[in-house]
Amino acid sequence: MMSNTAANDAGAGGDESARRPTPLADADALDAFVADADAALVEFYTDGCGICASMEPVLGNVARALDVDVALINPRDDPPLVERFDVRSVPLFVLFVDGEPVARRAEGFIPGEELSAWVRKHTE
Repeated sequence: MMSNTAANDAGAGGDESARRPTPLADADALDAFVADADAALVEFYTDGCGICASMEPVLGNVARALDVDVALINPRDDPPLVERFDVRSVPLFVLFVDGEPVARRAEGFIPGEELSAWVRKHTE
């Protein structure tokens, strides 16, 4: 399976679980997550969103390829979080560098290579 090969490519000493999207419960968890990362890619999603669910393995692949932290957060029950990030549609991808949001995309499904290129553009 490709995911096993990709996981093995994470490198010696790499924590495979760190290369999977981390579920975040609320704004406090989001703030802590991005504060601890040099670069973090966060997907805002809702339950029942098929495109959102299909992006989860893509995020894992991007994390392994670029050594970037990735997370998932459902803002549905947190109106201040929705307002803070102006969430109007999902999936919404927000890229954080040094704890600050630097770029965002809300275009539905984004292929892995395109998402990786977008992350590289804003982190290099």
